[in-house]
Amino acid sequence: MRALSQAHPTPASPPQSGADRTASKGTDEGPSGDLRTLRFLVPYLWPADNPVYRWRVAGAVGVTLFGQAAVVLAPLVLEAAVNRLSGAGPATQAIGVIGALILGYGLARLLSVAIPQARELLFSKVGQAAQRRVAVETFQHLHRLSLRFHLERRTGGLSRVIERGVKSIDFLYRFLLFNIGPTLIQLVIASLVVTWRYSGVYAAIAFVTVAAYFWFTAASTEWRLKFRREMNAKDTEANSKAIDSLLNFETVKYFNNEAFEATRFDGAMEAYQDAAVRSNLSLAAVNIGQALIFNAGLTAILILAARAVGAGELQIGSIVALSLIMMNLYQPLNILGFAYREIKQSLVDMEKMFSLLREAPEVPDAPGAPDLNAAAGRVTFETVDFCYEPNRRILKSVSFEAAPGATVAIVGASGAGKSTISRILYRFYDIAGGRVTIDGQDIREVSQDSLRRALGVVPQDTVLFNDTIRYNIAYAKPGASEADVVAAAKLAQIHEFVESLPDGYDTMVGERGLKLSGGEKQRVAIARTILKDPPILILDEATSALDSRTEKEIQHALHEVARNRTTLVIAHRLSTIVDADQILVLKAGEIVERGTHTELLSLGGEYAALWAQQSDLDAPH
Repeated sequence: MRALSQAHPTPASPPQSGADRTASKGTDEGPSGDLRTLRFLVPYLWPADNPVYRWRVAGAVGVTLFGQAAVVLAPLVLEAAVNRLSGAGPATQAIGVIGALILGYGLARLLSVAIPQARELLFSKVGQAAQRRVAVETFQHLHRLSLRFHLERRTGGLSRVIERGVKSIDFLYRFLLFNIGPTLIQLVIASLVVTWRYSGVYAAIAFVTVAAYFWFTAASTEWRLKFRREMNAKDTEANSKAIDSLLNFETVKYFNNEAFEATRFDGAMEAYQDAAVRSNLSLAAVNIGQALIFNAGLTAILILAARAVGAGELQIGSIVALSLIMMNLYQPLNILGFAYREIKQSLVDMEKMFSLLREAPEVPDAPGAPDLNAAAGRVTFETVDFCYEPNRRILKSVSFEAAPGATVAIVGASGAGKSTISRILYRFYDIAGGRVTIDGQDIREVSQDSLRRALGVVPQDTVLFNDTIRYNIAYAKPGASEADVVAAAKLAQIHEFVESLPDGYDTMVGERGLKLSGGEKQRVAIARTILKDPPILILDEATSALDSRTEKEIQHALHEVARNRTTLVIAHRLSTIVDADQILVLKAGEIVERGTHTELLSLGGEYAALWAQQSDLDAPH
């Protein structure tokens, strides 16, 4: 990550605390927020570490300027040809000159079309590289953020924020640099040329026309945004109803509600239809207003030019040239409404993405944090207090020690804080008080990367990647050999099952592993942890998804995996931890009992009550 931060541009704003972010929310909107977003974008467009890309951007801007000059000057060449054709004497006397002028006009028009393609050759790589860099930085930053951040947000929503933000980068580059910017440059060049060639009055009319066009487009687009938002909202609502109905296809069939669902969907589509009509009518009104403004300016210029021709001040070709200059200005202006709306939306999308980059990690590494040395694997909790929210304590002065190679089981009712202990050990959260050490090293003072390399977990809820069984097992050690993957699968007692599948280890497990049963997914997770070979093992209700027979089959494998490792077992079924070296009984965040299985049964307390309850449930009726 350090290498990446050196290779990529540094964000314009440093990470903010939660209070800072709250205080700055108001500045994210409006012109100041837009300017801040554009400043944030500059290092990606003009990368300090890549002079070649800078030359590409400069070259793209240069050819764009040349193209705009060609667009403005081409009508002047045609003007000269028209003037010669309309002059005294037979046109054949100047046929060679006229032909050359017409060819020159055609060449200038060709250049005005071809040059944007040359610009694409120069700039395309820069734009794509910028999108890639921003996407990778955002993706990596999201992985550095805390578990709390991800639990409070929808993963799909984050994915959409990144997708829209990345797409908006290329759009902004192209429209600001190669549409809006060149249009303004073309206006300046046209004004200078018209003033020099004809009169400042024509330039003033053109400038006022374009300015009025810009103002009207911005104001009217802001006005019609509410219709567009309403249409999008109705579209989303109709789409949600359709997807919800199709996802619940069986339920619809169970209750014979096909007609009811069709009526609901039709109602949503009717609302969308009304909103779409209002949006389209507002767009028509904007288009009429734009045409009125532009054609009023064009008409005014042509009337003045016609009077000048009648007075002998200009030739007939001047009317043609002035008309073409104005029409060339109108072509990029014609999409200004669309561009304005999309630029505003792109700035919003980019700001949302950049706000993720400004999100400060809740659990950062200490400056210069060394790597953890977990040779022995002794885990110690010293009077640990923890709370997810300030007014709700989860763990209260929890103290215990797991000696190297020992197995410590943690049991208790749901909500007692069992799984919280594994999250603290992984340092997904920082504790409110006390200390957690591994071989005497406070886990807050070592790098999180090295801490997590020393830990292996088989979680209660196993989620697999939508890839092959081989990929999911080897995920613990990318690049692991086939022999290592197979050995881990055998220890987890899943090898025979995998070999029975038509595609073997190349079998796709489906999204979140849904093509496998709960027990099969759990065995893949166990194999993955075996392959990692960590000194400290956490079994977070690792057999909870298995039936009793399957559970017994892999308990021996788990015991083999736990041999010579420090093992924390978070257990629901007490029968799985009777051989633990120490059992901790959690109740409301406190350790109320500790000892071996036999010792705790003899106490007749909480553990004995849990044991009796589970024994009664497991007994045949």
